[in-house]
Formats: sequence, C-alpha cells, structure tokens
Amino acid sequence: MRKWMDRALLEAGWCAVAAGAVGIVLHFGAWQRRWLVLVASGASYFMIGAVVGLVLFLSARKWRSAAVAGVLAAVTLWTLAPVFVPDGRAASGTQLIVMQSNLLFGGADPAAVVRAVRENRVDVLTVDELTDQAVERLTIAGILEDLPYHYTQPTRTGGGGTGIYSRYPLRDNTKYVGFILNNVSATMDHPERGPITVFALHPVPPLAFQAWTAEMRRVREILDARTGPVIVGADFNATRDHAAYRDLLRGRFASAADQTGAGLLPTFPNDRGWGPVIGIDHILLAEATAEKIHTLTVPGSDHRAVLAQVRFH
Repeated sequence: MRKWMDRALLEAGWCAVAAGAVGIVLHFGAWQRRWLVLVASGASYFMIGAVVGLVLFLSARKWRSAAVAGVLAAVTLWTLAPVFVPDGRAASGTQLIVMQSNLLFGGADPAAVVRAVRENRVDVLTVDELTDQAVERLTIAGILEDLPYHYTQPTRTGGGGTGIYSRYPLRDNTKYVGFILNNVSATMDHPERGPITVFALHPVPPLAFQAWTAEMRRVREILDARTGPVIVGADFNATRDHAAYRDLLRGRFASAADQTGAGLLPTFPNDRGWGPVIGIDHILLAEATAEKIHTLTVPGSDHRAVLAQVRFH
C-alpha cells in the first residue's frame, strides 16, 4: 500500500512540477505569438505547481525529485513573494483616493459607480469603455456633484471610450494618437500638491496581438516622457505575467498593488461564477505610494473596480 501511494505521489508531483516549469517559462518569456500571450495571463497559477510538486516529493521521500522541484519552487517564490509583501516605503505628503473602473460598453450601473465614489470619498476616477449614454447616465446619477471636473472621450457604442473625473480642476487635456481605443491624460491642479498628471489608458486586448504589442510599447514611451507626480488608471489587458506590462514598471513607475503587497489582485472576469481570476486592471504611480488597495464589484461590469489610497512623496 505504501509503495502504491509513493508511486501516486511521484506521478502527481511530476505533473505539478511540469506545470510549474511551464508557468515559469510563460512568465519570463517575451512571447510573440498570440496564444502564448493569452496563456501567459495565468502563468502565476501554473508556477504554484512547483511548490505543490515539492511537497508531494517530500511526502514520498523522493529526495532527488524534491531537489529538482526545490529549484523551481525557489524561482516561483522569488517571483511571486514580492507582490505579497508591502514595500515599506512611507510617504507623508498629500493623500488622494483613486478609483479605476471598466464600464463594459457603458453598461455598468451608474448609481453603483457614484455610490462607490461617495462612500470612499474618491478624488480621481478613471473609466474605460465609456459611451455617450454612460456619460449622460453618470451625470444624472450625480457624479459631477462629487467630481465636478472631467475630461471624457466617449464613443457612441462599443468599448473605445475613456474618461477622467476629478475633484480638482483639470487642464492640458490630451488624447493620444497611435491607439485603437481612446487613451487620454489631463493635469490635475491639486490645491496642496500642485500639478499631478492623470492618465486613463486602455490598450486593446492581446487577441489583436500585433496592435496590443505596439500599444503597450507606445504606453511606455508616453509614461517615460512624463515627469513629476503621476497617477495611471488603466485596463491594460495585461497581467504581471506579461513582459509588456512589467516593462512599464522598470522605470520610476510602481504598481499600487505591488506597493501594498496585495498579491495578484484579480479583477477579470467578474461576471462568471468562477471569476475573477486574472488582474488586468491596474493603478500605477510615480512619486507616490499606495497605502491601501482593494477591488469592488460594480454591477453590470465584467471587471472589478480598483480603489487605492495614495499618498504623494
């Protein structure tokens, strides 16, 4: 009986280790094929297989197999552990509450969006998939009572619209060329902190692989050219397992989720009983630190909104 159990543990362990190895390769590869990019969205889950395999091998007392699994498990922990540990960087400057929400072709419940803004005292709201009708419905629901300043570039239908709503005045409104969907920015004049650049970004999904790759490069060019404090609210259609997303964090920008140790912070899909499972909605910061972050459900949307408490350096 023991021999049979050890054999079963060994076979299961190697299956788990194989999944872990696949996850590591998917995570670190800069893939140029659409299907590999799509599968890489969940590479972190595959990587956990290395840890599972190590436990199974140790249980079966298969020491050489455990040594192989241990190497892969160490790589997995080195890759994943930092996103679960707060970076410890403190900031004592101006505090802002930032919210990012994808409205699913403008169909998200406007009253729920406004309620979230009010209950959480949101200062800056970035929205994707904003339609003309959604702008009207948000206005009727009272969004301008809390966030009276806005720069919106909606579309009549579909998911191409994007917008920024702010508690403080906006200027230098910009719509960027080189994107299929609308990607915008504005300068917010905060009475204490001064000018803060706010981006609302939405590259196309990697189903349109060549366009997604080009747009992620374009996003990095735009962010790299910006100085001063910056807030980015975005549906990047990318997870931290995509090299194109991690490239955005190699300069002075940081992920609010990573700063707080929030882990993978899944946001999509939120309209399935088994979701959300991947994190493609993000808040990025420059010259600021996120102190808290969480997600919340907005009825009518297939994305969870992301809400961060931010303090500037």
